Formats: sequence, C-alpha cells, structure tokens
Amino acid sequence: MCVTAVESRPAGVALTPSPGGHRPFGVRVKAFVALTKPRIIELLLITTVPVMFLAAQGVPDLWLVLTTTVGGYLSAGGANALNMYIDRDIDALMDRTSQRPLVTGMVSPRECLAFGIALAVISTVWFGLLVNWLSAALSLGALLFYVVVYTMLLKRRTSQNIVWGGIAGCMPVLIGWSAVTDSMSWAAVILFAVIFFWTPPHYWPLSMKVKDDYARVGVPMLPVIASNRVVARQIVLYSWVMVAVSLLLTPLGYTGWFYTAVALLTGGFWLWEAHGLQARAKAGVSGAKLKEMRLFHWSITYVSLLFVAVAVDPFLR
Repeated sequence: MCVTAVESRPAGVALTPSPGGHRPFGVRVKAFVALTKPRIIELLLITTVPVMFLAAQGVPDLWLVLTTTVGGYLSAGGANALNMYIDRDIDALMDRTSQRPLVTGMVSPRECLAFGIALAVISTVWFGLLVNWLSAALSLGALLFYVVVYTMLLKRRTSQNIVWGGIAGCMPVLIGWSAVTDSMSWAAVILFAVIFFWTPPHYWPLSMKVKDDYARVGVPMLPVIASNRVVARQIVLYSWVMVAVSLLLTPLGYTGWFYTAVALLTGGFWLWEAHGLQARAKAGVSGAKLKEMRLFHWSITYVSLLFVAVAVDPFLR
C-alpha cells in the first residue's frame, strides 16, 4: 500500500509556535515529554509492576521496581517518539493527532528521531546494568517490534495491524516477570496472552469512533474496511477468549480466590458491554447512539483492576 508523504502540519497550522520561531524552554520540555505518549505508558506500567508482585509472591525489591519502571518508561517513550517520527505525515491529516509536537513544529523531525534513538539506547543499557540483560533484550525487542513491525510494516498495510502490532504492548508483562526472576514462567505467558487478546477489543471501539480519520489517511484499521456489525462480532470473539485466558492462572496454581473473583466480575461486565455493542451494531445503530466508547473506557478500567488483583492476590493466599 503506497501512502504519499505530506507536509507535517494540517492546513492553517503554523510550524512556528510563536513569532520569530521562539520556542520557550518549558513548552519545549512539555513537547518532548508529549513525544513519549505518557498516558499510553501509564497503561504499560500498570501491567508491569503488578506482575513483579506476583513473581515475588509478595513485595518485590523497591529499588528493582523503580529501576524497572524508569527503564520501561524510557524504552516505551523511545518507541513512541520513533512512531511519531514515522507517522508525522498522516498525523498532520488526522484530527486527533493534529496537535502532536512534530505537527505543530514544536519539535523538528531530526530532533524527534535523535530523541527516540537516544531513549532506545539509554533504556537498553539501563535495563542491562540495573535490572538484567534478559529484561534489556525484551525491552529492546518490544521497541523494535512496535517501530519496525507495527508502525513501518503493518499499520498501513493490513486491518490486522493492531492484532499483531499489539504484541509490543504485551511485552511489559514479560519484562516485569523477568526483572524479578531473570527467567520466564507460564504465569507471565498467560498474562501476556491476556493483553494480546485485550488489545484489539480495547482499540477497535476507539477506531470505530475515529474511523473517518483513518480512512482519510489510508490506514486500513478494521472499522475502516468492515461494517460496525463485523467489527462488533470480532470484539465479542476476542473478548470471550481474553476472559477465558485470564481465568487460567488459578487452576495452574498461580493465583487464588481474590484474583479469580475480580477476573470473573470484571470479565463478566466486559462481556456485557461487548455484547451490548454488538446488539446495537446489529440493529444498525450508528453515531453517538452506538456508544462504542463505553467499551473503550471500560477496557482501561478492566485491565487496571485485573492487574491490581494480580498484585494483591499473593497477600491473600
């Protein structure tokens, strides 16, 4: 699929944020922080730290938690900055990305590229020296997967982009476990799978909301090329698999009653919302009445509650 590069700004938005090109230091700092996509990284850390509690079967070394979360932020921030560098052409044409630092001109493409590469190198060395080299390899692998496989190869070519590209977002689970144990475990693999099956039904409702944005720039997100009915059916399918996988931890002996109760209650509510969205899509409901963002917002609450339960469960067994 060929996408023509365009000037990195929407019509009417100046590349210089103030007269004479002056860019205040504080505003510039905020722009570089914005390149890391802090709100997305919050979700990644929510899945990293609780897994460390599960791996330690209690409170992990707090210095290790700090170094792991800092390294995770640096690595994910580098990946996000490089993603913005690559996608700066389409970001300029999409409403929801039109205020990103490269689009407004607050950060130049060269600065963004250098910043992303620097964070990638620093985070890998940080993990290797302060955590362990297995975690360093996993973090670098996640970064490369997100930048090369998802952003460069999949995003503009296939509607399955978010399915396979979501693997990068699953890696913090493995990093959290490896940081504590310097090894892998089936518990980490199961939680990896939970995030893998969570990612599409988390992101597709948002894609349904902004599908005109994606259609305008030729990105074939599933809601762009398929009807709401088809997308909702896929959401329900992935949701059932996600909930089923989340319940595997208990019969395998990794969690107890508390995690199981939370997984059942939150998973049950998720399925209720997913089937509600499917019913509205089947009925031909569109626009605001489709209420697709209800599931998107619940998906964030769901993963937060589930992983809090992962952290609390060892203390109640």
